[in-house]
Amino acid sequence: MSTDLSKLTTAADDWAAMAKDFGTLAESYRKEVHGISLGGTWIGVSASAGSARFDVTLKEYQGAQSEALAVAELLRTACTEFSNLRKKIEHTREDAVRAGMRVSENGVVAFDTSRLEPGEYSAYVHDPSYQDSAREAASEWAAQLAVAVRALNDADEGFKITLAAMMQDSDLLDGSINGFNRTPAPSPYPSLEETAKAQHVPKDKTNVAEWWRGLDPVTRAVLLQEKGDELREAGIMSPLYKWHSPDPGSGVFDSEEPTAEDLWFLARAQGIAAGGDFTGEVGASRNLEHYLSATGEPLDLDVDRILQDDSGLRHNVTSLHITPNEETWRRQGLDAFERAGGDKTVVVPVESVAAGRTLQSDEWFHAIGSHQQNVSGMVTVSPGENGKPKVSLDYQVNIWDRYNWDAGKSTEFPGGVVIPDSEMGRLHTVGFAQEFDMRGSSSTYTFDLDSDTPPTTTPPDQGREGTRGDVSRGDEENR
Repeated sequence: MSTDLSKLTTAADDWAAMAKDFGTLAESYRKEVHGISLGGTWIGVSASAGSARFDVTLKEYQGAQSEALAVAELLRTACTEFSNLRKKIEHTREDAVRAGMRVSENGVVAFDTSRLEPGEYSAYVHDPSYQDSAREAASEWAAQLAVAVRALNDADEGFKITLAAMMQDSDLLDGSINGFNRTPAPSPYPSLEETAKAQHVPKDKTNVAEWWRGLDPVTRAVLLQEKGDELREAGIMSPLYKWHSPDPGSGVFDSEEPTAEDLWFLARAQGIAAGGDFTGEVGASRNLEHYLSATGEPLDLDVDRILQDDSGLRHNVTSLHITPNEETWRRQGLDAFERAGGDKTVVVPVESVAAGRTLQSDEWFHAIGSHQQNVSGMVTVSPGENGKPKVSLDYQVNIWDRYNWDAGKSTEFPGGVVIPDSEMGRLHTVGFAQEFDMRGSSSTYTFDLDSDTPPTTTPPDQGREGTRGDVSRGDEENR
């Protein structure tokens, strides 16, 4: 925090002066040396060879000038950004102190009891809830301070990344080996901080969506351009919604002793699962078979197949999740586009509110039934013709549910067989089957938010491959 950032400006001036000197050297070399090979007084093989080498050397002088100018500009950018981010840390600390906190030189935040009046201090000592609220406030201020410090650290890392890229020879076939960068391109990212954040893709897929939402809209667009398929596979479109099972299910797994009747019912359930393959309810058979495997492992749902089979889900995607949010999402994208200057592509993550619904087709009613669903994705706004930006939505459909059986209900299976849910649920409590979570996301669908045509979700033909025993089916991209 005490670093003299003005030295960056001094260094920038030195690099600019160096660039000017390289320019003078380049001009002198062009006139006094390179010019020898341009006239007609020197001809032959040696002249041709010398001219080629002279070209390389002249371009190296010119490259050195270009690289030095770029470094000078980067140093000035760094000075400005570092100064602003340091001020943000200082202001955050000052705000914390005004709020009654004590901040150490190492950034440790604690509630400052020394500023309390005797009566206030007595109340603090004797009131656990007061102490809890003070600790919570200190924790919140510490988190804010950590964010501000991390931003400065990211900017410092971004400076190193940008400088390293700037010093790389951009043409490996120009006759020099690791020579000067003749065409140093400006960073595509909006700041040095964003340059570093763009490299910090979490290894844990569950954290990718949150990281993605923490980026600048321009940064997201740049990353999609550079490695869109890789990032989609990593999970940038995954929802932030955290699903939890709405009911306790049938009880504790394997908590009761099985009876002969339970064994008979297990055989019956296995027969129902097998029969589903013949009646076309492959999804229902697959889920029941997984229940009867008693592993309790989560199961991936093939949401594209569900969309193909269940018109009610397709209707929900449009009427419940996209149409009510369409104008808001479009406005969010256009606002980000305007803030970025109106000349750069931006990407804004969006997500609809999760809603509980019930699938209507026989197969998926038996396989899943009631569930939570939402849509998550991103709005992309890019410069268009005549100054009118283009706005589009990429989205995926998400489904969550818990496979269990509710006491007091019954289910009719193909062939008119009616089974009380309590009997199916008992297989869980005696250890012959086990309840499990189900979730899945569809592939990516695209909708033109500039279009007057209502959005539709039309998955490609999924075929009927896979069986009830193929537990990995549905574990494709974006799931």
